[in-house]
Amino acid sequence: MLLLRNVLQCCPEYDSQHGGFVHNQLKTMLELQNSMNTRVHEQWMSQGFEWYRAVWVECAELMDHYGWKWWKKQSPDVEQVKLELIDIWHFGLSLLLEQGVEVDDIATQLQEGLSDLEGTGDFRNLLESFAGFTLESESFNVVYFAHLMRGIDLDFDALYTGYVGKNVLNFFRQDHGYQEGSYQKNWDGKEDNEHLVELVQDLDSNQDDFKEQLYLALSQRYKTLCMN
Repeated sequence: MLLLRNVLQCCPEYDSQHGGFVHNQLKTMLELQNSMNTRVHEQWMSQGFEWYRAVWVECAELMDHYGWKWWKKQSPDVEQVKLELIDIWHFGLSLLLEQGVEVDDIATQLQEGLSDLEGTGDFRNLLESFAGFTLESESFNVVYFAHLMRGIDLDFDALYTGYVGKNVLNFFRQDHGYQEGSYQKNWDGKEDNEHLVELVQDLDSNQDDFKEQLYLALSQRYKTLCMN
């Protein structure tokens, strides 16, 4: 289980018989995603939102960060690529939740898919395979996503921490006028995503109140930089 190996080594409390630590973290992410989607629309599952479209558009943005132009020198912006993958994960979870399957069963499906050991080759080809599947099926392929994680060295622990951080930022945006258009996405010359990365580095994501600490830190920085 290549992608999960780092988690299994550092988490002795993992219990493979019951799904264990990773399974619980997957359930947590699914529950957080449902909460975020419900924050945007209480009946989100019945609205027919095109989550698959959000996925392939993010794939195009990801490709730009990785680099594809043969007529100029380009080097992959690995950290931005990882952030785009985490954004795609949000939409992928939404697609799976929309099917109405129990969260526990989806977590099991995700855990199995993320453990896939196949899928090697040029990262851009892997990304195009994933985007092509998404467009054709209008669904989310966890195994293809696992190939992308491995191709850019994004392990499960980083996925989890990055996802929770972005989920908190999404709630923060909604609470500060994102839908109404009054939210300021650029803070003192940097996007809120960049501020998020800085703030997460100063916090312990294993703390029970990590989400609350991060929200407070975002609030304080936003007030200082954007509301004075």
